[in-house]
Amino acid sequence: MEGEHMSIANGLIRTGLAACAAAFLVTGCFSDKPGATKKATEVRNPKEESGAGGSKFVLGQSPLAFSLYGNYDWYEMQPWGGDPATRWIKESKKVSVTNIPSGGKAAQTFQAMLDSGQLPDVIFTERGTDVERLRKAGKLVPLDPYLDKYPNLKKWAGAGTLDLLRSEDGKLYQFPNWHTSTPTGNGGYSINMKLYEELGSPQLETFDDLYRYLQLVKQKYPNVVPFEVTIFGQGVDLLYSGFADDHPTLFISQLAVPQGDRLTSIFSDPVYKETMLYASKLYREKLMGANALSQTLEQVRHKVTSGAVAVMAAYNVTDLTRRGNLTQQEAASGVGYKLIWPLRKAGVDRHKVWPTQYDSTGWNSSVITTGAANPEGLYAYLDWLTGEEGQRVLNFGPESLYWSGTDEAGIPVLKPNYYDETGEINRLLGVWDTFQWAGNSTYMSKAWESVEKQRALHERGKEPQASIPLQTSFDATAFVNLDPAPESEEGKIAEIVRGIYDEAKAAMLNAKSDAEVVAALEQASKAANEAGYERLLQFKTAKWLDNKRKLDAKK
Repeated sequence: MEGEHMSIANGLIRTGLAACAAAFLVTGCFSDKPGATKKATEVRNPKEESGAGGSKFVLGQSPLAFSLYGNYDWYEMQPWGGDPATRWIKESKKVSVTNIPSGGKAAQTFQAMLDSGQLPDVIFTERGTDVERLRKAGKLVPLDPYLDKYPNLKKWAGAGTLDLLRSEDGKLYQFPNWHTSTPTGNGGYSINMKLYEELGSPQLETFDDLYRYLQLVKQKYPNVVPFEVTIFGQGVDLLYSGFADDHPTLFISQLAVPQGDRLTSIFSDPVYKETMLYASKLYREKLMGANALSQTLEQVRHKVTSGAVAVMAAYNVTDLTRRGNLTQQEAASGVGYKLIWPLRKAGVDRHKVWPTQYDSTGWNSSVITTGAANPEGLYAYLDWLTGEEGQRVLNFGPESLYWSGTDEAGIPVLKPNYYDETGEINRLLGVWDTFQWAGNSTYMSKAWESVEKQRALHERGKEPQASIPLQTSFDATAFVNLDPAPESEEGKIAEIVRGIYDEAKAAMLNAKSDAEVVAALEQASKAANEAGYERLLQFKTAKWLDNKRKLDAKK
């Protein structure tokens, strides 16, 4: 989940025509009736908006309707009420949500909203720059008055985590998604057990082992992708974590590598160079999918659930593994996937390989805009959603459908049909995921672990998957909020450097020789330095050191 929901640089340049078109799109979405001028939430109840004092807004006692914009090119919300989970929320909690689509052009649509002042009630977005643009424009509702009235967020995320999310004015505006108080992780490697056993179950621990194994797969199974790196070549980034001790994939996403008390260039990192030489070799020899950088998530899922993948590496490999196992074809053909310990270069400490990461603040966040008629009601819904009941309903459906009752930890006790109706469960996982705006990693990590244990009992004799990602997840909290504002000089440099990195990654994967890989890397390093990369690294270093001081102060 949070892995697939990676931070994606849009890199889109706004034009006057695009802004006008997006503005028309946005202003036309607030009502489904011609001539309507008020949003559905514009029915105020003073008692329900009483801030820190007075009565609470109780979901289900009165309707709550709001508009939501997912600020991503790829985000497509499913129809609200069209599935069992949101249908139950709509009927039992009286909550209705109107989606404001990005049209695949999130940057233009967001800017048009900001320019016109026509904002949806809730914006689901990356933390950082866009949130700060809204705050500085006076468009966000502070959430502090609601923290004690509605206890779930404060209980599950903790005051320390919320402090890291506060803006420069000291106020909290962001409701975090996938916050955690304990180590969590979804990234890593998974293998197709049917193929693995048919090939003799060879040792698969080092990158040398991987190379030999992928060659076997290619020879015997020409219609199978030997090494699936999923969308945007995520698996290539995971390889990086195994080429040296304590080199998490985070360094690639930040384009910054710690050396002492400063952050340095990813392009001059020898570990990154070695990673790309190895990845390019796999790609050249067709041991990796030909569309490694251009495929869609649905294409990846189809390959996985049809058993056409031998080894996969992804930011959210646990979800792909779960989908691969929740398929009708498992019973028919023996298709099944299993997580394995992260692969590494020979000589690297297996306990210092970090293919996945977590930070207490989670992935992204939701913000409530000042145009919302009932901000307390919106907060109450998000707070319910991040609590146990909300997470149970959204991830497993309403009670009695696929579960009945809970255990002592509040985890659903699954009914047999959860494991038997695999096709429908697989479909619903994708639907429900689009409504996950306040994910609770601490709770859901325990829930998914319970799912596997209950699976073992249901399928008799099948061993539950070990929580490998939890043991190999890097604490990245010190690296949150390092990105500069896009309109700043550092922000402009960051956009250019990200573009240079993306082009270089593609060039290195497609290189016809090691010499071409090295040349592409050197060219990228030169171009980034000329664009002002060092200034960006100095900015990130200052933010990083400040985070470390804050964290040290709380110990």
